[in-house]
Amino acid sequence: MGMENPNLPPRPSSAASLFLSSAPVAGSEALVIRSAPQAFSQFPTPPFSSGPVVGSQGSAFRPPPPGSSNELVRPTPSPVSSSYGPPPTGFQRFQNFAMHSTGQAAPPLPTAQPVVPPGPPPTGPPAGPRTLAPVPILSQPQPPSIPMRFPDSTKTEQIHTNVHPSQPFSLFRPNSQPSSTSMGPSFATGWAAYQPSFPGVANGHPNSVPQAPPLHPPSFSSQQGAYAPPAPASPFLSQQRSYGPAPLATSIGYPGIQTHDHGIAPPTGTPQGMAEDFSSLSLGSAPGSFDTGLDAEALPRPLDGHLELKSFAEMYPTNCSSTFLRLTTSGIPNSQSLASRWHLTVGAIVCPLAEAPAGEEVPVVNFATTGIVRCKRCRTYVNPYVTFTDNGRKWKCNMCSLLNDVQGDYFAHLDASGRRVDLDQRPELLKGSIELIAPAEYMVRPPMPPLFYFLIDVSISAAKSGVLEVVAQTIKSSLDSLPGYPRTQIGFITYDSTIHFYNMKSSLMQPQMMVISDLDDVFVPLPDDLLVNLSESRNVVEAFLDSLPSMFQDNMNVESAFGPALKAAFTVMSKVGGKVLIFQSTLPSLGVGRLRLRGDDIRVYGTDKEHLLRVPEDPFYKQMAADFTKFQIAVNVYAFSEKYTDIASLGTLAKYTGGQVYYYPSFQSSIHKCKLKHELTRDLTRETAWEAVMRIRCSKGVRFTSYHGNFMLRSTDLLALPAVDCDKAYAAQLSLDETLLTTQTVYFQVALLYTSSSGERRIRLHTAAAPVVTDLGEMYRLADTAAIVSMFSRLAIEKSLSYKLEDARNAVRIRIVKALREYRNLYAVQHRLSGRMIYPESLKFLPLYGLALCKSTPLRGGYGDVQLDECSAAGFTMMALPVKKLLKLLYPNLVRVDDLLLKSYPQIDESDIIKMRVHLTVKSLDTRGLYIFDDGFRFVIWLGGSISPDIGRKLLGEDFSGDYSKVSLSPRDNDMSIKLQKMLFKFRESDPSYFQLCHLVRQNEQPREATPTSATKCINFSSRSDEKGPTSLTPCLHPLEQNVYA
Repeated sequence: MGMENPNLPPRPSSAASLFLSSAPVAGSEALVIRSAPQAFSQFPTPPFSSGPVVGSQGSAFRPPPPGSSNELVRPTPSPVSSSYGPPPTGFQRFQNFAMHSTGQAAPPLPTAQPVVPPGPPPTGPPAGPRTLAPVPILSQPQPPSIPMRFPDSTKTEQIHTNVHPSQPFSLFRPNSQPSSTSMGPSFATGWAAYQPSFPGVANGHPNSVPQAPPLHPPSFSSQQGAYAPPAPASPFLSQQRSYGPAPLATSIGYPGIQTHDHGIAPPTGTPQGMAEDFSSLSLGSAPGSFDTGLDAEALPRPLDGHLELKSFAEMYPTNCSSTFLRLTTSGIPNSQSLASRWHLTVGAIVCPLAEAPAGEEVPVVNFATTGIVRCKRCRTYVNPYVTFTDNGRKWKCNMCSLLNDVQGDYFAHLDASGRRVDLDQRPELLKGSIELIAPAEYMVRPPMPPLFYFLIDVSISAAKSGVLEVVAQTIKSSLDSLPGYPRTQIGFITYDSTIHFYNMKSSLMQPQMMVISDLDDVFVPLPDDLLVNLSESRNVVEAFLDSLPSMFQDNMNVESAFGPALKAAFTVMSKVGGKVLIFQSTLPSLGVGRLRLRGDDIRVYGTDKEHLLRVPEDPFYKQMAADFTKFQIAVNVYAFSEKYTDIASLGTLAKYTGGQVYYYPSFQSSIHKCKLKHELTRDLTRETAWEAVMRIRCSKGVRFTSYHGNFMLRSTDLLALPAVDCDKAYAAQLSLDETLLTTQTVYFQVALLYTSSSGERRIRLHTAAAPVVTDLGEMYRLADTAAIVSMFSRLAIEKSLSYKLEDARNAVRIRIVKALREYRNLYAVQHRLSGRMIYPESLKFLPLYGLALCKSTPLRGGYGDVQLDECSAAGFTMMALPVKKLLKLLYPNLVRVDDLLLKSYPQIDESDIIKMRVHLTVKSLDTRGLYIFDDGFRFVIWLGGSISPDIGRKLLGEDFSGDYSKVSLSPRDNDMSIKLQKMLFKFRESDPSYFQLCHLVRQNEQPREATPTSATKCINFSSRSDEKGPTSLTPCLHPLEQNVYA
């Protein structure tokens, strides 16, 4: 056990800084290390590894070479007294060597550094000339020492070294030369403000000295999951330029990094060693250079598609699919003290109407005369985790443990194992997801028919851009597919400086237009004929849609009375409810709710007033959203404008009504027609749940305290959702009500009560169970990176509405740093591994997604970076995205396709797409290649500068050598173009939520290539960047590690 020397003065504290100083600290004491007694381990592997972890390096404490002239004169250190006895044989005490700062830039790292023998600070001048050691760019005081402690012996973890079986292991021996480090797969993730570290990155030099021995004598090779004899030491591996696997990246001296599964804790270094390793770290080959020398291909990236916790699904097979409910960690902390040490938030991501996984269906259950079976106390619905007792006459609630009587017509005997004899005929007792037919007592009013009301801006900008024509054609083509036929109702309002109502009564041959010019006191003429049954008035509706573009094609009105039109629509719909689709092409300028141009003052950005640009300027919109929600009206906003439209205000209508925002900047019919048509058609025809409310129940002792997404909170735990569909997800944070949980399992049940388009009142149920854990390490093992990132994105976007963007980004960084630091401290002294960053296998992609999140459009907005409307629209979109779509937006697909176009390949499916993905780095881009970048919202077709002219001409024709900003990728009559179009269609088919438009980019074409889209800017996709600082992953490692080690 390591202890501080009580006879020496304490180490002075200093503020944490970005770069650490290597200067010695007066009074620093040596560590007395005492081997801990052998503890019983519940795991099949030995509790301590006898061999070095791949990618490790020699300790930063190095003895001076013989005859060195720069050795400091130090007196012989006196033995350190301790009540715990002297250190065991074979252990050494080390102390910092001196490293002095200069004003010069840091020279390249040498292959070896002289090390001062341990002892007190020198009292005399050095003997002979003294050579200054290399120093980092900045010199800062050394951070305070980290207290060392022993975790509970049962909280051990299994080392995950990611080493190929063919790579040798070598043993650390106290007095032998170390072998060259053989590297396993190397990984790295990070982001601009905070950076991670990755396993398998070599830190040692070929001629480095050995590390201090482990706490226990080496006896077994570090093979995961099995015992094996020690690997024989090879004489070739211990010499420079030896016959052994060369380190992957030995040119920069980057400290090794470790990911591992739980079982045996990985070794870690002492705080002194960490400080010295980081002090001598140099990532840039020259000032301003981001070339780190790391192998970018070896950094960890999620190229295998969707992140899934398969082990947890196997533990609870009756849980609902993770498509519907995902926990940020499947290990629920048993105490508030344990929860306070988990810095990554405990919560859930819920997508209640998500499309069921392939081959699965959500069964529909009708209890008929029995009535829905629920707990009398907590109102939990019957589910697979309830237990039946008393020969089937009672059932015990899994949430509150109340014994409920079984109704007569629901009774069934139990077999010898305690199972109901009719279990196979009861889906509610077998499936984690079911849908119940709700009886009349679950209805406040009779189910309303689906209603679609269209508010269309017909000002000059809408007419000239082609919006009216595309909208009218799309609505007309979707009439046959609108849900709820023959009950569906429909209505229209158009507006510019006046408001236009349309009477579409079925007895008319043509619609009647009524104009209201008094915007201060809008009244609704003919209120009974403005909403009509579509099946009855189909001819009148089609006649209106055919005449709409020509009706306003010569309109020169530039005004927009959006606010009064919105109030008129509310008056018409308030008795029925439904969905309002708004098509806004200019800034509202007349009547209530008029808005002004803002965001053009660059002095506001970066100040405490910056967040005011991202919140509604006029409280009218939030009040209207509350009124809409009260009367079961959802709002979807379609915004088209090349100028400022104030999406921050307009989007509030969608945010609080469970709606969605679609943004088409600088809309042109010739370019954006297909995108608008696809997304509007999906919005109109996808299955929708109307008049919905949602509640998440959980076991006694825990509760959900906050909710995040697009909804209105009706009570403390009841979410009002006027309309829900498969593209909407919601987040909820969990807290503990009790100091200590006594149960072994926590249960969750999501209940969505809604009206289907056919008029049935239904209840969609998703039930899941999660174990209660007492070990923080188990929480890390069961962590779900995808759910954590989804939760972080919502929290960060919400924080940006009250604070500066920098504060929102820092909040994400700080949480991740605290989590990695806590995990390192959890296993800080069980093993010795100098300069090694460790984190659990479950979170190895978390820093990468953190970088992508901080580079995403909602958190990257600035006057010269992202337009204010684009930033707000992206924020509203990401608040509602399901987990899978959000991860694809943050880390998109990049596929090379020129080889596929030249060769004959069979039909490509989604699994083939995943296999063809390459890393999102500049090094992945071949100048002779053709790449497709897909983030789920757009395609970027990247053509290398040396691509074959034959490929370019077949795909683009004569436009191949023209300006790509004016070129569209249209189908052409040749095999290569047909193949590419089929491939793009396959990509779109795998994710139909949005339509990806193609953006053509040619290598070295400026400024187009250096103006990344909202997704490409989060990674180093193009060869240039208009941002300050590094955008790729590899230069972002050092600062995060310093924060974790601090």
